[in-house]
Amino acid sequence: MASIRGSADVLINRRNIRNLQDVCEQYPKDEPKFDWLTKYRKMSKGARSLRKSIASTTVKMSQMKKSERAHAANNSGHKKEDERTRDSVHDSQERVKSEVRDDLIRNSQPILANKSQMLGMPQFGLRDNLIKCELLKNEDAYTYIKTYSFFLGTYNVNGQNPKESLSPWLASTATPPDFYLVGFQELDLSKEAFLFNDTPKEPEWMLAVYKGLHPGAKYALVKLVRLVGIMLLFYVKAEHAAHISEMEVETVGTGVMGRMGNKGAVAVRFQFHNSDICVVNSHLAAHTEEFERRNQDFKDICRRIQFRQDDPTLPPLTIMKHNVVLWLGDLNYRISDLEVDHVKDLIAKKDFEALYNHDQLKQQMDEEVVFVGFTEGEIDFQPTYKYDTGSDQWDTSEKCRVPAWCDRILWRGKNIKQLHYQSHMTLKTSDHKPVSSLLEIGIKVVNEESYKRKFEEIVRHIDRMENDCIPSVTLSQREFLFQDVKFMQHQAKTVTVYNDGQVPCQFEFIPKLEEPTYCKPWLTANPAKGFLAQGANVDIDLEVFVNRSTAPELNSGQQQLEDILVLHLDRGKDYFISVTGNYLPSCFGSSLSTLCLLREPIQDMPLETVRELSMKSNSQESNPETEKPQEIPKEIWMMVDHLFRYARKQEELFQQPGLRSEFEEIRDCLDTGSLDTLPGSNHSVAEALLLFLDALPEPVIPFSFYPQCLDCSSDSSQCRQIISVLPQCHKNVFNYLTAFLQELLKHSAHNRLDVSILAPIFAGLLLRSPTKQDLTEKRKVKEFFQHFLVQTTSDRDIDDKLQE
Repeated sequence: MASIRGSADVLINRRNIRNLQDVCEQYPKDEPKFDWLTKYRKMSKGARSLRKSIASTTVKMSQMKKSERAHAANNSGHKKEDERTRDSVHDSQERVKSEVRDDLIRNSQPILANKSQMLGMPQFGLRDNLIKCELLKNEDAYTYIKTYSFFLGTYNVNGQNPKESLSPWLASTATPPDFYLVGFQELDLSKEAFLFNDTPKEPEWMLAVYKGLHPGAKYALVKLVRLVGIMLLFYVKAEHAAHISEMEVETVGTGVMGRMGNKGAVAVRFQFHNSDICVVNSHLAAHTEEFERRNQDFKDICRRIQFRQDDPTLPPLTIMKHNVVLWLGDLNYRISDLEVDHVKDLIAKKDFEALYNHDQLKQQMDEEVVFVGFTEGEIDFQPTYKYDTGSDQWDTSEKCRVPAWCDRILWRGKNIKQLHYQSHMTLKTSDHKPVSSLLEIGIKVVNEESYKRKFEEIVRHIDRMENDCIPSVTLSQREFLFQDVKFMQHQAKTVTVYNDGQVPCQFEFIPKLEEPTYCKPWLTANPAKGFLAQGANVDIDLEVFVNRSTAPELNSGQQQLEDILVLHLDRGKDYFISVTGNYLPSCFGSSLSTLCLLREPIQDMPLETVRELSMKSNSQESNPETEKPQEIPKEIWMMVDHLFRYARKQEELFQQPGLRSEFEEIRDCLDTGSLDTLPGSNHSVAEALLLFLDALPEPVIPFSFYPQCLDCSSDSSQCRQIISVLPQCHKNVFNYLTAFLQELLKHSAHNRLDVSILAPIFAGLLLRSPTKQDLTEKRKVKEFFQHFLVQTTSDRDIDDKLQE
């Protein structure tokens, strides 16, 4: 702590000397010119060019529809002509993708419908930010509410191709809606889509949607965003497109390891006139008993989806920071505590109210666990899952799933009215039925005359303000101690910054001398930059999170949880915040060679001993006096042994994520040795094993062997030769894990695992690239590892050890 305070004193002296010299020079002596007005006029020209682009594109779409209808009529009944029709459809798909997306997204100019938002751009200073703040504060004085119709649709298509018209779903409204936001789940269930996030089904469903839109209006595709099988399409009436601005998209996977994209969400945010809107399409965890996992997925999506702002120094926007949030998708909440026959009986009686009382989403919302502040319309349609594909019959498979309202649409915000909420039973492509909701949303629109008057009034007020006042703030606390920080366990503390000066101020955390960022990688401040009106305050969250990139040096004692944050006021002085803490070392993020030397759990060992052993393992020097290392780390043995004993026949192993709370218990058990057997479900232990491998600072196959592995990926004998020369503990771990996976494959009739599932999951963890992989490298890595999932004679000795 003394060293930190000493560093702080040096920084204070340097910063304050500079500030005293610069205060007068930084403050504008002359009234600044508002160049942004000229820039706004230039951008308005961009709006006109976009309108022309939309007009030409919609004409092309109309012509394409007519040509397709004529082509189909002239060529029916002939085989060659059928092929031409298929080619025409393919060409149409490509035209939809290239013309619509290129014209409206890639080449369009940004349209800033909200003039006050322009003042938040990096080129504007404190005075302009003050104007922006005042404009936003007085927004009601120059805006009025105008309603627009939003059609929201969600459809889990179960990996099927479009086989029928989507018009009964998408064109079900009496009048054409202003906006279409259409979400799909399970667009493609193939391993290729999962591995490479590429699918030919994207243009097929995109074309099917375009053809199914309401015929009473011309629509333009504004955005498409997809993560594996989760896709969101955003269409708008052509005349509204010029008023859309500040568009950003984000995706987040919540599958195994919190990253796999088989479950998760895609989202788009945009500004329409003066209202900011966020739309989320999500696919949450499956199975009736996994409602806690669904709750966790929802919270992860809300936390991890962050949209960057025009000013890169400003903190990103989260989902809940928008005026309107629209959430749709296969949320997978089920009907609980009722037998399947009882559920079907209530459906036959249309007693949806009694059935709804057993709906898990309703129960979790009533308890305010998820979707706090959201609204869902009354459900007066039968459950949308699960049907026999191609029919209206409930699931007749061996599992005989209990019917459930998996597919839902919710909203959050003011001035929103739902006009309809329904399912569409006529569509039979999937084992789900599509759902739609038509919302009437009040949008804030700028009144130009009122805006001009308010703007001039604000400028006159600022001109009257004193120009010689130096900004100042008061901090609620300047020293923060984070106790017992653990691997992948978030901690946060709050500092309140109060503007006690006579003028507004701009604050920002800035890097210390000769440092690239304002804080260490395990620490963040949110927000890291902002604006404070006179007498206002802001809560800044100081968040500590140790992940796979920061854990290795903390585990070995090379780094400590110590940092100083410098909070800088524009034209004012700097304030210093001390952040310290103690990190509890973990096997997660420790090297294999170090763990093989640890006979006791890592938290039972003195930190100095762990550091010495880490240095010895890194030196790679053999010392005859050193105790012989274990063949494999005991932590890997505990996880694999647990799965070998209890999970060989477990379905969806390594595919279905576990619970975070259970992972934390497993981590603590491995780090402290508090239990002889691991807690948690099989899925949680499996995910813990994957996270362990992912956090290794040096992968099981060390980085130095990576190029050789790619070069010989097609030759099984050469691949095995490389493994034979790995460092001993790395070779032991590799052989042990592959023997375990071979054992799992023997029970594929029960666990439904095969090489095509296990290879991509483990290949990327055991054989990691030191840099970002391209698709060719990913395929070679998978090919390399597949050779080891087929048992050979030489593997049997290892297999015998596994069973001991």
